[in-house]
Amino acid sequence: MKKLFAFLVVAVTLLGFAIQPPALADANLASGSQVFAANCNACHMGGKNVIMANKTLSKADLAKYLKGFSDDAQAAIAYQVTNGKNAMPAFKGRLTPTQIEDVSAYVLSKAEKGW
Repeated sequence: MKKLFAFLVVAVTLLGFAIQPPALADANLASGSQVFAANCNACHMGGKNVIMANKTLSKADLAKYLKGFSDDAQAAIAYQVTNGKNAMPAFKGRLTPTQIEDVSAYVLSKAEKGW
């Protein structure tokens, strides 16, 4: 019985190390929220878009308008934040790579929850 218990403990421990958490867990959502409030909220409050009303931050619109969203949603959002497009300014140089990762994770998290 002790051997079975020891085996189970080892198996669960190894499984815990083997399974990688999703990318959202790596990003700091609290920091992302602060970055969003300071840099994005003016145009995207509540996931809306005051410049182009049809291009919101809803998951459906992100999937529709961001290249590569279906392959890696957070990377597609980060690319948009970094490089901008049309009316959206590029934040490369204004935000650190960590801030861009955090705000991208925050936007994806909110989009998945429906804002």
